[in-house]
Amino acid sequence: MSFIADRQTLEDLKIAGKFRPGSIFSLFNRVRTAGGERLLEAMFNNPLSDPVEINKRAGIIRYFQEKGLGFPFDPGAVEEMGNYLAGAAEGNLVAAGLGHLRKLVLGYVLKDGQYAMLQNGIRSTIAVLTVFRDLYRQFGQYSDNPYFEQIMMARKIVEDKRLGWLGSESAGGSLPFFRLIRYDHLLRHTLRKELGLLMSTLYELDVSTAVGQVAAALGFTYAKALSRERNLVYAERLTHPSLAGAVANTLSFSRESNMIFLTGANMAGKSTLMKSFGIALYLAHMGFPVAAEKMEFSVKDGIYSSINVPDNLTLGYSHFYSEVIRVKKVAEEVSSGKELIVIFDELFKGTNVKDAYDATLAVTEAFSAYRNCFFIISTHIIEVGEVLRRNGGIRFCYLATMMEGVTPRYTYRLEEGITADRQGMIIIENEGILELLFAEDEGQG
Repeated sequence: MSFIADRQTLEDLKIAGKFRPGSIFSLFNRVRTAGGERLLEAMFNNPLSDPVEINKRAGIIRYFQEKGLGFPFDPGAVEEMGNYLAGAAEGNLVAAGLGHLRKLVLGYVLKDGQYAMLQNGIRSTIAVLTVFRDLYRQFGQYSDNPYFEQIMMARKIVEDKRLGWLGSESAGGSLPFFRLIRYDHLLRHTLRKELGLLMSTLYELDVSTAVGQVAAALGFTYAKALSRERNLVYAERLTHPSLAGAVANTLSFSRESNMIFLTGANMAGKSTLMKSFGIALYLAHMGFPVAAEKMEFSVKDGIYSSINVPDNLTLGYSHFYSEVIRVKKVAEEVSSGKELIVIFDELFKGTNVKDAYDATLAVTEAFSAYRNCFFIISTHIIEVGEVLRRNGGIRFCYLATMMEGVTPRYTYRLEEGITADRQGMIIIENEGILELLFAEDEGQG
């Protein structure tokens, strides 16, 4: 079963989006090839749920990061090789030769570019295979290399005796016609499957080196995936991956303490903290580096968030009803036995204070009973927290605000307890809203 994250969650956390500024995908998208980018998108769309596979992928990326290795291939040659291998190939050598002869003639008579493209495709393939041969010699000597399996597979292919001519071919120039026919039939027909596997390894190498370089540049670390039975998450000095110089906080969850009840003033950083946690869990399940000093986690079935739930004018849903539908969806998933990470930012803010109090209290208590799931629930209704103190599985935390005269200063540091901060009116007064309204009223009088 794959790791679950629905569209609302991906939007809340800004996970996906090749062309979306500030997305987590764009943060890691430093790949050099189109095939590498497709693989990166597939990884983002399909996080892992097996701790062995997660740790294996993380180990490969970390290896290339620690070695300081970049992508050793010419991206242009890789693209040409990919396009060349994707083309159709005749199974019969004589038929292939006749087809290439036709392209050669058309090239001379009509200046058709098919034969030149064929030459370039084979030349690029030779160049890439030559680099692969040197690559396995560089890395294949150490069996503790986590990329050893892929290197050995590549070595078996490029050392195939049918490719023995690779070393004798020069980097440039046109291939003689009959040699071209023989090489093309071998590469695109006889060894088509093997070279397809080699391309997959190449794209994985592209992603691994690119992600490793991002981790090195930003100081990210690799989370350790644990079995479900451990049922814990520990993230030390966690920050948002897109915020340079952000204040770090430590979060932990276990069966005995499976919920954080988070309070704090507006602009104190609650949403950013919750997004940081959600993004870290998502990336950790991908085997990607995270913005934390240390992290270990038990694999879960998925993550659901409710941070920026919009109303739905098409269906006639108010903001409050959209919130209710969202909570119902998560409740269905949790009650079905799924082990989830759940993030709710200001539950039921679309209704009156009395209903919001009652609903937040009831839903928070009900969710906390599911000890195989971990929850962060934030609210401005701090009175709910006082009632919830009777629940032993809830950890109460807040993001403090320091007052410097009448000006609030936000520390963004997580502290234990329930805040008593109420600076809403102070901020309104600081902005001079009431003075503007009263002055307008007097002017009209």
